[in-house]
Amino acid sequence: MRKYLYFTVFVSGMTTLAGEFGASRLLGNVFGTSNLVWAAIIGLILIYLTAGYFLGGRWADRSPHGRTMYGILAWGAFTLGVVPYVAGPVLRAAADAFDTLQIGVLAGSFVGVLILFTVPITLLGMISPFAIRISLEDPRRAGNVAGTIYGVSTIGSFIGTFLPTLVLIPTIGTTRTFLVFSLLLLGVALVGLARSAGVKKMLPYSLMVVALVLLALFGGRGGIKRSAGQIYETESAYNYIQVLEYNGVRYLRLNEGQGFHSEYSPETLHYGGPWQQFLAGPFFYAGRQPEEVERIAIVGLAAGTTARQAAAVFPNVVIDGWEIDPEIVRVGREYFDMNLPNLNVYAQDGRWGLEQSPYTYDLICVDAYRPPYIPPHLTTQEFFQIAADHLKPDGALVINVGRAPNDRRLIDGLATTLRTIFPSLYVMDIPGTYNSMIYATLQPTEAAALEANAYALAARPDVHPLLTESVWLAWVNLQPAPAQTMVFTDDRAPIEWLTNNLILNFLLQSGTEVLGQ
Repeated sequence: MRKYLYFTVFVSGMTTLAGEFGASRLLGNVFGTSNLVWAAIIGLILIYLTAGYFLGGRWADRSPHGRTMYGILAWGAFTLGVVPYVAGPVLRAAADAFDTLQIGVLAGSFVGVLILFTVPITLLGMISPFAIRISLEDPRRAGNVAGTIYGVSTIGSFIGTFLPTLVLIPTIGTTRTFLVFSLLLLGVALVGLARSAGVKKMLPYSLMVVALVLLALFGGRGGIKRSAGQIYETESAYNYIQVLEYNGVRYLRLNEGQGFHSEYSPETLHYGGPWQQFLAGPFFYAGRQPEEVERIAIVGLAAGTTARQAAAVFPNVVIDGWEIDPEIVRVGREYFDMNLPNLNVYAQDGRWGLEQSPYTYDLICVDAYRPPYIPPHLTTQEFFQIAADHLKPDGALVINVGRAPNDRRLIDGLATTLRTIFPSLYVMDIPGTYNSMIYATLQPTEAAALEANAYALAARPDVHPLLTESVWLAWVNLQPAPAQTMVFTDDRAPIEWLTNNLILNFLLQSGTEVLGQ
C-alpha cells in the first residue's frame, strides 16, 4: 500500500504543476504571458496550495484513512478536468473584449478564470498532508516519511513542468492536456478507493470518468478564439498562434493578439508599419546603393514580412532569419508564403544564433520587441556588441521598439546602451503607430546622408518604390536625440519594470491603440 501511496503523491504532484502550466496557457491565449500574468498565476496557485496544506492536515487528523484521501483526490482530478470547459466561454468573451480593450470585462474574466482553479488546486494541495498522516506509523520516522513524500511529489512536479509544455499542449492542445492529467489522476484515485474502501465504494466515483468522457466528446470549445476573419489557430510550446484574413490580406497574431507580427498579400508589399522601415538602415551611409546590400540578418523573423520586402528591394541579398518558435515558421511557410529561395530560416534563439553565425551583415534587423514581450537578453550592451561584431564595416543595426504616447523611457534606455558601442544613432517615429525605429551605424554618419540617398533613389527608375518610400519616411520622421539614461547590461536590464509600467500607465489613461506591432 505504501508504494501505491508514493505513486499517488507522484502523480498528484505532476498534475498540480501541469495544472499550473495549463492555467498559464488558458490565460496566455487571451491575456498574454507577461511576467504580470505569470506572477498572478503563480501567486494564487501558491495560495490555493497553502489552503490545501492547512485543510488537508486538519482533515487527515480527523479521518486518517485512504478512502478519505482518495475521495478528495477524485474530486480534485474531476474538477481540474472541467476547468477548461467552464473557462471557455469566459475566455472567448475576454478575447472579444481585448480586441477593443474593454478593461472591465478583461479584469473580470482574468479573475474569474483564476478563481476556477481554487477548488481543484486546493484539493490537490491536501494530498501530501494526508499521505504523511496515513504513512506515519512510528513518530520517530516522521521526518523520513515527510521528506520522502515531499521528495516524490517534487519529482512528479518536475515532470509536470515539462510534459505539458513541451509535449502535450503543442500536440493535443490545452483542453485535452487538462483531460489527460485529469483522467490519469482520476484513475489513480479510483484504484486507490477500490484498494482502501472496496469496489462498491469506488463505483459512484467512476461516474466522474463518464462525465469527463462526455465532455470530451460533446463539450468541445469550438476553438480557442472566434475572432472575425480567423482562418487558422494553433498552440505551440511558446505561443498561441492565430492567422486572420481581411480583404485578401493575412495577419499573424500571437497570444493576446494586440498587434500584428506579420502581414501578407500576394498583391502588394506596401503594408505600412515597422517592417519596411528596417530597409532604410543602410542608407545613413553616403552614396549607398541597393545592390551593395548583400546579406542581412533578422532577429525575430515571425512569418517573414520584412524578409519578403528585403528580397524585393535588394537584388543581390541573402537573408538569415531567426525565429525561436518552429511552429511560427511552419505557419509562415503555409499561410504567408515564407518560401523565399534566398532566405535561410533558423528556429532558435536570435542572440545565440547571431553569435554563432559565421557571416557579417550589411544590415541586422531586431524585430523581437513588443511590450510586454521584450526579451531582456536582446536589449543589453553585450547583445549589441555581438551585433556590432557581426556587421560589415559599413553595416547598420535597426531595432523596432514599441512605446506609449508620452513614455519614451524604453527608447531612451536602448539608445543610451547603443551609444556605448555605435558612434551614430537615430530614432524615427512611424506615423499613425506607437512604433519607433532605432538606427545605429558602425561608422560615424550624418542624417543628411539619408536625405541625399532618398533623392538619389527617387531618381532611379530601377529602384523598387517601397525602398524609396521607406527611406523618405525615415528621413521625414526623424526625432530629436534621445535622453541619456542608464546602460542595460546582462547583469542589470530592468526591461520588465519599464514595460509593465509603460503598459499600466497606458491602460490607466484609457489607451485604445496597439502598443507596437
